[in-house]
Amino acid sequence: MEKTIKSSNRLLQQKKQWFDDEKRGKYLVTISAFIIISATIAITIFLTMKGIQSFIKNDISLLKFITSTNWDPTNKDAPHYGAFAFIFGSFAVTIFSALIAGPLGIGAAIFMSEIAPKIGKKVLRPIIELLVGIPSVVYGFIGLTVLVPFIREHFGGLGFSILSGTIVLSIMILPTVTSIATDALSTLPNSLREGSYALGATRWQTVRRVLIPAALPTLLTAVVLGMSRAFGEALAVQMVIGNSRDFPTSLLDTAGTLTTIITLNMGHTTYGSIENNTLWSMGLILLVMSFMFIIFIRFLSSRRKI
Repeated sequence: MEKTIKSSNRLLQQKKQWFDDEKRGKYLVTISAFIIISATIAITIFLTMKGIQSFIKNDISLLKFITSTNWDPTNKDAPHYGAFAFIFGSFAVTIFSALIAGPLGIGAAIFMSEIAPKIGKKVLRPIIELLVGIPSVVYGFIGLTVLVPFIREHFGGLGFSILSGTIVLSIMILPTVTSIATDALSTLPNSLREGSYALGATRWQTVRRVLIPAALPTLLTAVVLGMSRAFGEALAVQMVIGNSRDFPTSLLDTAGTLTTIITLNMGHTTYGSIENNTLWSMGLILLVMSFMFIIFIRFLSSRRKI
């Protein structure tokens, strides 16, 4: 009888401890989620309030700020605050780098998951993941010492150009695109492959007509994630693009992006000045574009059927 009572008490204590642990875990997870949500909302509100100061407090036209290519904030007689050249530069290097890294990354993912899965898992996958951990300053320094002189000698110009920034960014986002694309193809059910082979399709026909359409939303998500990283990259692009205020007319022209202009000029402006406020406005544009990328990624994820 006593053993039964002790066993019951021990079981009740264990259940009480499990309940307490579950309760503490629930509180911990809730607090963590609340901190993340609060930080996101706080950053958004702060950047929005700072970004609109140039349009409300300093009476700068939003339309001219977005569409004008004349950026001359140091002109005492008639300062100009046109950010279109930098917006164009950001989109140019982002889109061009996605056009390069997208096909290369998806092709490498197809090779690792469908053609040589053993080599892909044992050799190529660790190499791709290793590239993710390389700091952006290393990419920028290699681009500055190797890529810029090569473009200057073989293509002309100064070497500092949109082309240099595009190549550096495409290499930087290639591991991201490849890793996500590989996971997307690897998680597809084998019944798709077996059904295609049973109908007499070749491996390439199976990849092109069955696997890629099935994984297309996730493959596009991988490309968009790479674009979002490329759009916000500052240091590596700053070292190779030239950081010019002029509007570029070719791939070999120097240019500037929103991130490079912010990092170069923010430390040389007075807090609360018009130029400082316009730099915050550029940061707000970057935040809005990040939200647009996230919304687009969520839209693509919702379209995934498998």
